[in-house]
Amino acid sequence: MLKEDDIEIAELIRLETKRQNESLELIPSENFTSPAVIEAMGSVLTNKYSEGYPGKRYYAGNEFIDKVEQLAIERAKKLFGAEHANVQPYSGSPANFEVYFALLEHKDKILAMDLNHGGHLTHGHSVNFSGKNYAFTHYGVDEKTEMLDYDAIRKIALKEKPKLILSGASAYPRTIDFKAFSEIAEEVGAISMADIAHIAGLVVGKAHPSPFPYTDVVTTTTHKTLRGPRSAIIMCKEKFGQKIDKAVFPGMQGGPHNHIIAAKAVCFKEAMAPDFAVYARQIVKNAKALADELMSAGFKLVTNGTDNHLILMDVTKSGLTGKEAQLALEKAEIICNKNVIPFDKRSPFDPSGIRMGTPAITTRGMKKKEMKEIAGFIEKALKNHRDEAALAKIKSDVKEMLKGFPLPY
Repeated sequence: MLKEDDIEIAELIRLETKRQNESLELIPSENFTSPAVIEAMGSVLTNKYSEGYPGKRYYAGNEFIDKVEQLAIERAKKLFGAEHANVQPYSGSPANFEVYFALLEHKDKILAMDLNHGGHLTHGHSVNFSGKNYAFTHYGVDEKTEMLDYDAIRKIALKEKPKLILSGASAYPRTIDFKAFSEIAEEVGAISMADIAHIAGLVVGKAHPSPFPYTDVVTTTTHKTLRGPRSAIIMCKEKFGQKIDKAVFPGMQGGPHNHIIAAKAVCFKEAMAPDFAVYARQIVKNAKALADELMSAGFKLVTNGTDNHLILMDVTKSGLTGKEAQLALEKAEIICNKNVIPFDKRSPFDPSGIRMGTPAITTRGMKKKEMKEIAGFIEKALKNHRDEAALAKIKSDVKEMLKGFPLPY
């Protein structure tokens, strides 16, 4: 047993479990997996090497590993409506790199969303592998509406003629029109790619439009709104399948993580159940309710609301920076992350906004009533950000509320 073999790690895991139970987890990229997913991750499947794919391995002894991976593949295809799926990517960033590696040449041009407007590091930021190895051009949001302007994106695409157009975001609170992106890509002769890491659970729960059948290649992490293990998959039209598979292995990865693939298969099965669609819709209902409560309290939200699981709040009028707001809320056991907002004049290390979301608190069973209470906690914490006693009182109130919404571990 771990508590006997390594008391230090066992104690740190106990403390982290306690923290998760006693904190309001509002980071939109975080969630709580089921005990079944955790059980699969902690299984003996981690002991086996299995370079290659089902039926074509380089090592012996993969009879049952093949069946696990094939189950994960078939479930992913059925869940998302995909023609081809590769379930071996280790996480979201490698999955994106593997798509680029499969379908592009070094320094080919890609059009993607600017990180400062809601995109992701792997969407071509200059400090990232993607930006260093491919020629990225970026689109952003409209300065007045703070939303995507598809006519403006089309104009950039017509001018730049990228080989691949990437849709998807990590800090954009509105619906993404994948059909519109696909039509722009088709017009300029580009491959269409969607990174749905944040909204995959909403997509399969019919709470956000799917990138299929319009999009050529789709990547997603398997945690966040999908509520599975920390990992990723790549899905695509059949014509790209062989190139994607070769890019994953042997192109950029070695032995797959079989225990994680099993956990992915478990989470895909869970996401096929009718109650998962109810959960996905509740995520959005909760985000909208929380957004409305925050705006009623006088806070400025980017785009003045949300269509998905995510809220991006400008804290400038509160006299705070994003970093200060994050720290004040953490003292009250409200966990969010500092985040740039569109056209931010501040540094990403201490930006003007904070990012919040509802996947994890929805997993705990919270609904509209709790969103009003949570908005009240946030308002009090930010207004009293220098008052340690006030923050301690909010922390106590948060812990008391969470007793009614325990985690299963």
